[in-house]
Amino acid sequence: MRQIKVLVVDDSMVFRELLARGINADPALTVVATAGDPYEARDAVLKYRPDVMTLDVEMPRMNGIEFLRRLMPQFPVRTVVISSIGKSVFDAMEAGAVDFVSKPRTESTEQIYSFIEKELNTKIKIASTARVGYYKSMRPVAKVMNKLSTGYSKDIIAIGASTGGTEAIATIIQGFHKDIPGTVIVQHMPPGFTAMYADHLNNRCEVYVKEARTGDVVERGKVLLAPGNCHMRVIKVDNEYRVECKPGEKVSGHCPSVDVLLQSVAKTAGSRAIGVLLTGMGADGAKGLLQMKNSGATTIGQDEASCVVYGMPKVAHEIGAVSYQVSLENVSGKIYSILNSSKEDVKR
Repeated sequence: MRQIKVLVVDDSMVFRELLARGINADPALTVVATAGDPYEARDAVLKYRPDVMTLDVEMPRMNGIEFLRRLMPQFPVRTVVISSIGKSVFDAMEAGAVDFVSKPRTESTEQIYSFIEKELNTKIKIASTARVGYYKSMRPVAKVMNKLSTGYSKDIIAIGASTGGTEAIATIIQGFHKDIPGTVIVQHMPPGFTAMYADHLNNRCEVYVKEARTGDVVERGKVLLAPGNCHMRVIKVDNEYRVECKPGEKVSGHCPSVDVLLQSVAKTAGSRAIGVLLTGMGADGAKGLLQMKNSGATTIGQDEASCVVYGMPKVAHEIGAVSYQVSLENVSGKIYSILNSSKEDVKR
């Protein structure tokens, strides 16, 4: 089996070497080059044609975000950003990075190697399967012109995503108006980043987006994002939908888990919900989406061509959990189409 070729880019020579050793310790991976700044990295990309690049954000001569913006249109490289907790990571995702990991806050060599083995190497392997360049070629998503009135028979939209999901979710939510039903989202993301991601979305969207807290009401025009390391469930209290966020063991390999969220929506909202499963490795959310469909909900799966990683929605499609398979740029429009159809059904 061919090894995955990795380029390591970091301005710290010590950390760069630790990364290279830790990555090379995995028999599936091989570091073909290291670079201390974007100019060295550009030359290495051209010379070695790596499958995956790990990239620091804060570097001399040019930061990692600007480097990605210049590199990706000409030489798309699957990139995993290694970053301290900060909003700049989402700018890197917008610039074309596939995924990110939080840089370990430790000088312990043992802990750094543990981070590389348990987190970084897994992300590199997933990134090696990713489709890059899709967002660059995608047409801008126009705001859906259909305005909704009261009377449609859907109360909740539940969305799940993993690798590639930060930009996919942003694409969809930017197509929402303030009349959209309450929306709940699980995006696989480390703790500390979810609040910043919610703020990042809130500044770009017409709807109100926040990191969820137990007791938050699921209501029209509001989007609630599951906090990192907490499962989020939708419950009904005094005829209102609310969320409950609690730490717990991983479900379907994750905490927060898409399956946990979607199964709770199936139980509490049934046919009054829409479920959406987006790009991501693995199968988290597939069973939950099937449970939603079986409870009468309408379900959407992102299509293969528009996924960064066609994993979760593929499994959902294969088990019959998907009512409609839709390209990313058409998901928000499909949601509004379903809502308007449900409104007409109510009138009948």
